[in-house]
Amino acid sequence: MLNSLPQTPLVVEDRRRFKRVTVDLLGRFMLPNQSEFPCRIGDMSPGDCAVTTPILPGSGERVILYADHVGRLEGTVVRSYSGGFAMVLQSTERKREKLAAQLTWLANRHELSLPEDRRHERIQPRNPVIEMVLDDGRRYNVRIMDLSLSGAAVACAVRPAIGSRLVLGTMVGRVVRQLEDGVAIEFATLQTRETLDIGLG
Repeated sequence: MLNSLPQTPLVVEDRRRFKRVTVDLLGRFMLPNQSEFPCRIGDMSPGDCAVTTPILPGSGERVILYADHVGRLEGTVVRSYSGGFAMVLQSTERKREKLAAQLTWLANRHELSLPEDRRHERIQPRNPVIEMVLDDGRRYNVRIMDLSLSGAAVACAVRPAIGSRLVLGTMVGRVVRQLEDGVAIEFATLQTRETLDIGLG
């Protein structure tokens, strides 16, 4: 709940201990009045982040941020500017360490370029035909051409725009590349073999 947010932001000197990492994460944020808005996170450290959005909260306003690959974050707006705002993250040392590990993974991965990408072992699905649901509710049966723990390449009759959010089976993802006969999808969270089996049915 928003009321559980700490009232005192991290000091600037504390934030400067952390190095920002350039990321490209989709997300949404919630203000104290519980209104929610979509956003994109352009860079982040375990201590702060920059959020791109046309909605500009006031300086000092508390924010709950949900970011793909990272999850739920809490913080306070320290600066608003044209097209977005910067916020200081408020968390325990343990959560900061976890976020640092997540950011290290994000910084070291290359832009997903399935099917050539080989950072994660390729997996053969038991049933290559699966349902893909777009953000607007349209549903299509697609065929998995390539699958790994981080994403999939699917053959489909439509090619959603890059950045489009969708659900493949039960797994949330977004389009990161258009292929000749389909699209490459990056999962919102890194999967395991078990979650892939469940997610693909």
